[in-house]
Amino acid sequence: MRVPVIKAENTPRSRQIERKMKKVVLAYSGGLDTSYCVKYLINELQLEVHSVLVNTGGFSEEELKTVEAKAYEMGVTSHTHKDILETYYSKAIKYMVFGNVLKNNTYPLSVSAERVFQSIEVVKYAKSLGADYIAHGSTGAGNDQVRFDMIFQTIAPEIEIITPIRDLKLTRQEEIDYLKANGVDMPWEKSKYSINKGIWGTSVGGVETLTSQKPLPESAFPSPLKRNDEEQVTLTFERGELMALNGVKDSPVQNILKLEAIASEFAIGRDIHVGDTIVGIKGRVGFEAAAATVIIKAHHLLEKHTLSKAQQLTKEQLAATYGTLFHDGQYLEPLMRNIEKFLEDAQKTVSGDVFVTLRPYHFMVTGMDSPFDLMASGFADYGEENNAWTSEDAKGFIKIYGMQNKIFYHVNKDLLDA
Repeated sequence: MRVPVIKAENTPRSRQIERKMKKVVLAYSGGLDTSYCVKYLINELQLEVHSVLVNTGGFSEEELKTVEAKAYEMGVTSHTHKDILETYYSKAIKYMVFGNVLKNNTYPLSVSAERVFQSIEVVKYAKSLGADYIAHGSTGAGNDQVRFDMIFQTIAPEIEIITPIRDLKLTRQEEIDYLKANGVDMPWEKSKYSINKGIWGTSVGGVETLTSQKPLPESAFPSPLKRNDEEQVTLTFERGELMALNGVKDSPVQNILKLEAIASEFAIGRDIHVGDTIVGIKGRVGFEAAAATVIIKAHHLLEKHTLSKAQQLTKEQLAATYGTLFHDGQYLEPLMRNIEKFLEDAQKTVSGDVFVTLRPYHFMVTGMDSPFDLMASGFADYGEENNAWTSEDAKGFIKIYGMQNKIFYHVNKDLLDA
């Protein structure tokens, strides 16, 4: 087995830095990659490791305790965790709901958005400790390396970034062998799938997602099908935010968690997202996001009833830009704040109840009720009757509405293919 060591620059300045810089903050999850990083940073770089786990809804209290125990077992000097659910909701999830953000019309940015806020918390913690380095366990082929590094470089350009897995181009087996050689023998091999869980969904990666053809097996998804019946739920939105579930008011965060507990039992919100990575290659990842998928679709229906045609069109365009920038780690781009102001302002009339039927593996948004429902205006019923215009009004409107086409093809008769 090759000994994985990053060779430091051997200059008077680098030797001086090496003597002074001893403290590193590691973004830690307890998985293989970050466990390798702990041992590597201690054994090969002789650094004082302070690990931090930023929880965006993926860890229970018991799991947080297990990760902490593992971190100290690995040899860290200190370990802490930051719970940022409310911050993550108010600064990210809320706007993704306002924008009905689904990357490539599929993926609710479950992990993409999390990484940005995890990065921000890690760098804030590093600055509070006066750390000389920040480390993370990203590889050189994925999106996370970009998201972490961009945030770190922007907020704390004075702190050097260490990325052992990326720099050494390590394979999973090489990491396992190194840990075993350093007294850490855990059943890493048994984990066939890479799982990243958070409040807005769980990503699932495995050998199948490295291909263009193979689906993920049922066993790959963390939430198995538990119910074969159906259930109707009512989502109550106030100015675009989910403020009640089945008539019971609570905070949006708690309502998301409650809906996830119900909808995940139907194995709802599963799919495989195919997209363009930040580094230019195509990527494929599975996910399950029961609450996120239901909320976005329910919210979208409410907007169809309560917003104007121009509002919806403009929102779609801006939300696509917002989602792309978020996915690509550009959360600190000033345009993001501009779009957020528009999205929030557009939610003034997005209030009401939305009715959803949950069934095994799928759901249906069946209807809504809102005092701002533009369909219930009393002006007209589509395809039936109206009280707002006469038949002569309709004929005149249609004649004017089609005038540009009539003029164009009168001048360009040879282009009319009909």
